[in-house]
This record gives sequence, structure tokens and C-alpha cells, in this order.
Amino acid sequence: MNLILDLLFPKKCVGCGKFDTYFCKNCISDILQTDLVCPKCERLAVGGQTHPICKRKYGLDGLWSLGIYQGSLREAIKQLKYGKVKGFAETLVDITIEYWAKFQPFVFDQIKKNRGEDWVVIPVPLHFWRENSRGFNQSSLIGQMLSKKLGLAYCDGIKRIRYTKSQVKLKGYDRHKNIRNAFALSPNSQLPTTPYILLIDDVWTTGSTLRECCYELKRAGAKKVWALTLAR
Repeated sequence: MNLILDLLFPKKCVGCGKFDTYFCKNCISDILQTDLVCPKCERLAVGGQTHPICKRKYGLDGLWSLGIYQGSLREAIKQLKYGKVKGFAETLVDITIEYWAKFQPFVFDQIKKNRGEDWVVIPVPLHFWRENSRGFNQSSLIGQMLSKKLGLAYCDGIKRIRYTKSQVKLKGYDRHKNIRNAFALSPNSQLPTTPYILLIDDVWTTGSTLRECCYELKRAGAKKVWALTLAR
């Protein structure tokens, strides 16, 4: 079946157009890495950890992103979300894991420190209307693949309880207001007693959505919540 699909719809590099791959090695190397930032003030932070002065009871403990939302990485994410090319999800997860294996970022050290026992991968949910319209939730795809490859638990731990406008065209405070009280803990989420959570989304823009999800998870007893995105 995969062979037939490859013949009918051949893979094509999102960056240079080279066939037989969604993302060639040259275009992967062009992903712009940058210094990590604190998820509260968005100033430079060692390992992406929240600055001690920025820590809040229900706030994120850190933020890690694969690269900057531009060039081939931006196009890959757009193809995944709007072109519905699900193959990009696994490709981007593989790139992330290869980066972690090579550079051992702080969040990876944290997972290894706890041997992954209490870490749970949770995606940012879409409203059921938008997910049905698109056919899938890209954050769920990424989360499921990442959890499987890292040997971590996966859980749809939060749900979106009201429909919200797209965040794309909103700015600053309007994003925060739009997403306020839009999430709740999923029934029967089966979270560990004091879980450490990797909260997954595709892009960090202002962080409003991820912060609101973190708020609900921390209120439910999460010990640590790290945001992980493909781009920011």
C-alpha cells in the first residue's frame, strides 16, 4: 500500500523540492536554531527553564522549540496542518529526537533523571468541530509519535470546552482573552499522582494557549509542565 501511495503521490522535500523525502538533510541543516527563552518573560534562559523570578504556582517550568518559525520548517508545519500531509509529523519528530540525542537539551536530561517513569506527553487539544473539519489534531499526532519513540506515557489529558477564534490573526492581550477558560481536565485522564508533563503544540507565538493548558494541568496536580513545540 505504501509503495502504491509513493508512486501516486511521491514524497517531495518541503524546502528544495527534492523527491523521495519530505525533508532532505540539507534543508534540515537549514533549520534555524536559536537561544532558548523563558516561557514567562521570553528573555534568554539557560536550557529554556523558567527564570526563578518568573516562576508562578500554575505557570510553565520551561519551553523548548526545535527552531524558528521560518523557511522550510514553517512550510513543513503548514503542510502538516493545512495540507494534511501527516507524514511530516513523523519526520519532524525524528528530527527532534535526533537533535536531542546529539545535543542533550536540559529537558531531555530531566526526563532521563526521572527515567521517564512519571513523564506524560499531553497535546494541546483542538475543539471537536475544528478537529473534525481538519480530520486530525496535529499536536496529537506529534505527541503520540514522540511518546512512542521516547518510551513515555501518552494521555489526552485536557479538552477544549468552548470554541474559540483562530489565534493566528489575534495579537497579545486579545489572544489571552480569546483562550481564557477554554480548557478543562479530561474525564478519566488517568494522570499519575504527581506527573511531569511534556505539553505539545506545533508553534509557540505568544504562548497564551500553552499557558492556559498548563494552568489547568497544574491545578489538577501536575508537578512540572514543560512546553515543547516544533517552532516559535
